[in-house]
Amino acid sequence: MQLEEKIWFWALGIIPVMILFFLVLQIWKYKTQNKFADKKLLKRLSPNRSLFKSILKIGVLSLAFACLAIALVNPKIGTKLETVKREGVDIVFAVDVSKSMLAEDIAPNRLEKSKQLVTQIINNLASDRVGIIAYAGKAFPQLPITTDYASAKMFLNSMNTDMLSSQGTAINEAIKLSKTYFDDEEQTNRVLIIISDGEDHSEEAVALAEEANEEGIRIFTIGVGDVKGGPIPEKRNGIILNYKKDNQGETVITRLNEETLKGIAEEANGAYINGKSTSNVVENIREVLNKMDKTEFEAKQFAEYKDQFQWFLGFGIFFLLLDIFLLERKTAWLKKLNLFNENL
Repeated sequence: MQLEEKIWFWALGIIPVMILFFLVLQIWKYKTQNKFADKKLLKRLSPNRSLFKSILKIGVLSLAFACLAIALVNPKIGTKLETVKREGVDIVFAVDVSKSMLAEDIAPNRLEKSKQLVTQIINNLASDRVGIIAYAGKAFPQLPITTDYASAKMFLNSMNTDMLSSQGTAINEAIKLSKTYFDDEEQTNRVLIIISDGEDHSEEAVALAEEANEEGIRIFTIGVGDVKGGPIPEKRNGIILNYKKDNQGETVITRLNEETLKGIAEEANGAYINGKSTSNVVENIREVLNKMDKTEFEAKQFAEYKDQFQWFLGFGIFFLLLDIFLLERKTAWLKKLNLFNENL
């Protein structure tokens, strides 16, 4: 499914405004009528007024506006699936989600900066396949190799430092897991991009990087953070309550470890890139990928999409017409139902 004009979703904001206005009007009516006369007298003066019909009208009107707004968005549904030949490189992004990535020595913080970097790299890809790994003390597969960039960015945005209970920064675990992503023996162009602050708590990463290189996996590392370092904030509802402290009660300072990241990249025929400048990172990765031979693979995608706005437009017009014919007075069937004990 595709949504052609997503900006029209803002039109849905008129619905809660209408409901709020309706509630305020009903409260005003209730208070005004109580000042005018008591309930028994009001029922005698206006026996056919119906609260149910009023609620029904605002509900129908809300449905009408919702349908019209979705019609303006114009959802499209794929009707023809075809297999196409594409050429590209398999790229796996390994994103560090350890607590140290909350440090704000690079705006807005290390993790959010990492997401921005990966998003911009994906935006500049053409036909390459991508996969995502999240890691801290352990590595966890987020998204298998795919050509669906929209899904990749959705999974990427959902990543946070609480998704893995095992804390620390074990880059070796990410390298191990990445090997399972490259399951096509004929695929020789394999790239692993590690985004981290480099505070690796394991000594196996460099050795595993060398093994990965022997299997045809090139590793590029992107350092996120500042070599001067920064404290790790402890937040609640977006407010910093304190900073992480060690066993001696001293504030923990986490620093960008470029040497570790450089060592891993060198062992796997890759390169280290400082992540401070997004444009510089994107340009460096683009140059690397352009120099690689592209391998052909098959990908399934929808080739034709059909507009679906007419359904929502039709329902919207139907609800508007229904609203016109719905009076706020009781009808015969409503009097029999007596939903709110109005006839007592």
